Amino acid sequence: MKTTKIEWTDRTWNPITGCTKISSGCINCYAEVMARRLQAMGQKKYENAFSIAMHEKCLDEPLSWQKPHAIFVCSMSDVFHKDIPTSFINKIMATIKMTPHHRYQLLTKRSGRMLEYFRKHNIPQNVWLGVTVESKEYKRRIDDLSLLENASVRFLSFEPLLDDLEELDLSNVDWVIVGGESGANGRRMEEDWVKNIRVQCESQNVSFFFKQWGTWGSDGKKRSKCKNGKLLEGKIVQSMPEIDRYNL
Repeated sequence: MKTTKIEWTDRTWNPITGCTKISSGCINCYAEVMARRLQAMGQKKYENAFSIAMHEKCLDEPLSWQKPHAIFVCSMSDVFHKDIPTSFINKIMATIKMTPHHRYQLLTKRSGRMLEYFRKHNIPQNVWLGVTVESKEYKRRIDDLSLLENASVRFLSFEPLLDDLEELDLSNVDWVIVGGESGANGRRMEEDWVKNIRVQCESQNVSFFFKQWGTWGSDGKKRSKCKNGKLLEGKIVQSMPEIDRYNL
């Protein structure tokens, strides 16, 4: 059963909460807004709002999920944040290895630390590794991801897409997600930027998933993301890698 509104996954698992801003895509962080809302609602897990916190009691949660799921790991944080000890990352990986019937999606802006970690540790076969690249300033994250050749799936999240990424080398990438920024302060995404990415995905045989327009529609008008919808050139463009779907 799907328990999250994130279109490209089934469930979220948050043994870590909280983060700090590292690049331009973090300015209007949805997770920080959500964490402060949950703190105001009195949820103990978020008593420190968006400060980094590790939750040992949450490490075993996936063991009780019998049906296979696509699980986004740390949607409210970043597994490879500098303040997370390697020993705790090891505990997350131990749970992942004990639940081979699940597919885990790890997405980070801290590609350098992810590369460093997996150069010293095996990548579980049921893990998909991804990096967020919101503008051309951070395309080096793609290079770090490409070096992790033993990952079963490597994916990119161009969300929020903040400028034209120009030419992309997707030679070691399986899947690309594109989306605009939501919220009152969301920044505009241009349709040509999205088309440029899609054309390069098609030419390099990479799966392309268009998630949403966000606050600004393709017509340049500001409205709710629901009203702007998820159509690109009048059609839904959503696909996933054919590799190891787990029959979800």
